[in-house]
Amino acid sequence: MSENFDVAIIGSGPGGYVAAIRAAQLKLKTVVIEKDKVGGVCLNIGCIPSKALVHQAEIFRSISGLEAMGIKVDRSQFDYSRVYSASRKAADTLSKGVNYLLKKNGVTVINGTAQLQSAQQLVIDGQQTISAKSIIIATGSRPRSIPGFEFDEKIILSSTGILSLQKLPERLLILGAGAIGAEFAHIMNAFGVQVHLVEMMERILPLEDEEVSNHLRRSFLKRGIKIYTSTKATSVNKSSNGAEVFLEDNSGSKHSLTVDQVLVVTGRVPNTDGIGLEKLGIQTERGFVLTGDYGETSVSGVYAIGDVTTTPLLAHVASKEGEIAVEHIAGVHTAAKLDLNTIPAGVYCEPQVGSFGLTEARAKKDGINYKAVSFPYKGIGKAVAVENSEGFIKLLFDPGTREILGAHAIGVEATELIHEILLAKSSELLPEDIADMIHAHPTLSEGVMEVARAAGGRAIHV
Repeated sequence: MSENFDVAIIGSGPGGYVAAIRAAQLKLKTVVIEKDKVGGVCLNIGCIPSKALVHQAEIFRSISGLEAMGIKVDRSQFDYSRVYSASRKAADTLSKGVNYLLKKNGVTVINGTAQLQSAQQLVIDGQQTISAKSIIIATGSRPRSIPGFEFDEKIILSSTGILSLQKLPERLLILGAGAIGAEFAHIMNAFGVQVHLVEMMERILPLEDEEVSNHLRRSFLKRGIKIYTSTKATSVNKSSNGAEVFLEDNSGSKHSLTVDQVLVVTGRVPNTDGIGLEKLGIQTERGFVLTGDYGETSVSGVYAIGDVTTTPLLAHVASKEGEIAVEHIAGVHTAAKLDLNTIPAGVYCEPQVGSFGLTEARAKKDGINYKAVSFPYKGIGKAVAVENSEGFIKLLFDPGTREILGAHAIGVEATELIHEILLAKSSELLPEDIADMIHAHPTLSEGVMEVARAAGGRAIHV
């Protein structure tokens, strides 16, 4: 016998569970089908445990600060398995919290694998049938492997595998220097691992502002992280205790590195196989579901959000897309889709990287008239006081209309600071509006005020 709902959501990651709670708030009878743990990749084997590791790494790195005060610290009893346990505790706590929120809001949760049968019907594990007026696909993504470097989670690790480590390698090679690669380079280096970071593109963090990427490169090199850009891994010879990885750069130069483990973080694959898209004729491109306004697919009443779509693979994007889809289903007026220029990005290495909107490279490529100004962290009193004055904040704006076009920051708490500028842009404010607002002293946010003042040629502390 089929049970009837207003909304059925496949997947309970940041897209799925947020959509479910919002649907319940809008008085829609809602069911979530989850084949694994509630919270999806982000909470269980992604954003949350990795940020717990970042926090533990920062504590470990702070030992040098204690030693500078004359305090002797014995590191011989350091046990990485306790770091791992702390990351699992954070993930488990939040997963339980999401379970509680779903229950509190009256959302039905079914554990199992769902498959589309029609635009209004799902079958779970080939047995239970669910009917719903609308269906939201929120099945997320998984790590992408590359030929010859298939995951065994012993020598060749995925992001999931490295989060499961309870013992550190002495030498680690990371393939891919995007956000995940940079974060794990920071974490592993902080704990004393010899890190080799390999990137096919010309620079690390290739999607970020070029000045930011170059600054992070210099910072990583100073910390002893080995960096190989414009370089690809061609093959690997695995043994019982490590691997020899063969590399080739763009000039054709070849060499090899011997390491204990290899972390492959070169992208992610949408979890769209085996869920019945073909049966309904839902349009896809390279495995990603194509969506129109409000996240609706080519089949009316069926929506897709998060990593299974072509928008940026970020948890906060999935959450917002979930809200947009559900509000459309409920008949609530909302934006038809996300404005890609107002999506913030964060890289939680040290120094942190935060950004949104146009980069200089993209502005030049698209022929967009812009002006860029920067303000250094060394001009921020709080940053100097806490002995963390590395980095800068950059603001891009239209010199004619004064519209904010984008912002990029590298330095302490950059992932937090970027949001003041983003709020200003979203509210159609100008740099002058930020510059004229009184900021408490001493705070890091004074750097935001100063870069806004720089847009008018009136920065004070530089």
